Amino acid sequence: MIKFIKSLYLTPRFFYVLASLSVLFLASYWFTEVYGIIWILVLAFLVFILFEISMLYSKNGLKGERILPDKFSNSDVNDVQVQLKNNYKFTIEVALVDELPIQFQKRDFFRKTILPGKNRNTLQYQVRPVERGEYSFGNLNCYATSVIGLIRRRYTFNNEQMVKVYPSFIQMKKYDFLAIDNRLRQIGLKKIRRIGHTMEFEQIKEYVVGDDVRTVNWKATAKHGHLMVNQYQDEKMQPIYSIIDTSRVMKMPFNELKLLDYAINSSLAFSNIALKKGDKVGVVDFSNKLGAFLPANAKKTYLKTLLETLYNVDTKFKDSDFGILQALVRRKITQRSLLLLYTNFEHISSLKRQLPYLQAIAKKHVLVVIFFENTELKSLSDTDAETIPEIVDKTIAQQFQYDKKLMVRELQQRGIQTVLTDPEDLTVNTINKYLEIKAKGLL
Repeated sequence: MIKFIKSLYLTPRFFYVLASLSVLFLASYWFTEVYGIIWILVLAFLVFILFEISMLYSKNGLKGERILPDKFSNSDVNDVQVQLKNNYKFTIEVALVDELPIQFQKRDFFRKTILPGKNRNTLQYQVRPVERGEYSFGNLNCYATSVIGLIRRRYTFNNEQMVKVYPSFIQMKKYDFLAIDNRLRQIGLKKIRRIGHTMEFEQIKEYVVGDDVRTVNWKATAKHGHLMVNQYQDEKMQPIYSIIDTSRVMKMPFNELKLLDYAINSSLAFSNIALKKGDKVGVVDFSNKLGAFLPANAKKTYLKTLLETLYNVDTKFKDSDFGILQALVRRKITQRSLLLLYTNFEHISSLKRQLPYLQAIAKKHVLVVIFFENTELKSLSDTDAETIPEIVDKTIAQQFQYDKKLMVRELQQRGIQTVLTDPEDLTVNTINKYLEIKAKGLL
C-alpha cells in the first residue's frame, strides 16, 4: 500500500477539475436545482479516477532504461539515451525526470513524449562535462499518464549509474580524422615548407610533376634513361614530451574549463598526431613536486596508457618548482627531445624567476614554453573607454597584454621556443609548432 501511494501523483488537470467542482458546490447553495447534477459530476469524477488507477496499475506497463557510454569526453557534448517501452495497450504520455550528476548543477531536467500502446521510443539528450572524474547519475523517473490525465504513475529505473569523464578523446579523434583525410587546414593547421635535411632516405622513384628537382638522382636517371628522384620521409622515433604544470596558476577557468584541462586535452590530441607520424611520446606533470612520469614510447597502444594517466592529473594549490623539473629532465630524459611545457605566467617577474631553469633545460633539448593569453583582458582592452574607471581598466588590461609580449621576447632571446595562445586555440597552435619544428629540423 505504501509503495502504491508513493508511486501515485495527481496531475494539474485533477486539481482543475476539483476546483471546478468546488465552485459548483458553492453555487448550489443559491441554485438548488443543480444540486443533483453536481453530485452526478462528483460521482463521475471518482469513477474516472478509479478507472484510470485500474488502467495504470493493472501491470508494469512502462519499461525504461538510461543508456550511458563507457566514458564521457571532457569539454565536449556527450549523448545520453533513454529507451522507453510501453507495455500498455493504450497511448500514454511520459514525463521524464532524470537525476543528473551533481557536477552539472542542473535540477530542472524535464522531457515529455507521447508513447502509443505496445510501442517503443528512444529519447536523447546531451550533457557537457567540464571536469574530469566520476559522475554519478541517480534515478531515472518516468511519470505515465493515460488519456484521462487525472493521475500519474511513477516508475523508477537505473538506480545509481556511474560514468567517468576522461580528457577530450572526441577532440583527439577529430584531429586524427582530419590528419588522415589531409584536411588539417580547415581547422587552422598550416602547411609548413620543409627546411634542412632532417629526412631519412626511403626509396628511389620516377619523377612526377611537383617533385623537388633538388632530389634528382643523376646516377639512377642515367641508368634508367628518364628522371629518377630520391624520396625521403620525415625522421621518426624522436622523443617528444608533454610537460604539464599542475600548480595553482593552471586553476584559472576560461569558458568553464580550467587551463589545466585545456592543456590535458591538447596533450592527448597532440600525442595522437605525433604517434601517427612515428614519433615517441611521453608525459610529465609537476607542481611543487613531481607527479606522473611516462617515458617516451612509440607504440600505438601507448595512447590508452596516456589517457589513463592524464585522467588522474589534477591541479595542485601550490607554486610550481621548476628546479625539480630541471632535475628530472637532466636525470631521466637523456636523449635530445622536444619538450612542450604547458604553464602560465601572468607577470614577467614570475617568468624571470624561472628563466635559469628553463635555460638549463633548453641547452640540451628543444624546449617550447606554451602559455595563455587572458582572453577576458584582451576583450577589455579592445573595448572603447569613455569614463575614467573604464580608461583605468583598459590601461591595466593593455599593460598585462604588453607583459605577455615581453615574456615571449625574453624567452626567444634565450633560444627558447614559445607559443602564446588563446585557450580555445591551444591544440591547433601546439600542433602547428610541432610541425614547424619538425620541418625546420630543430630536433
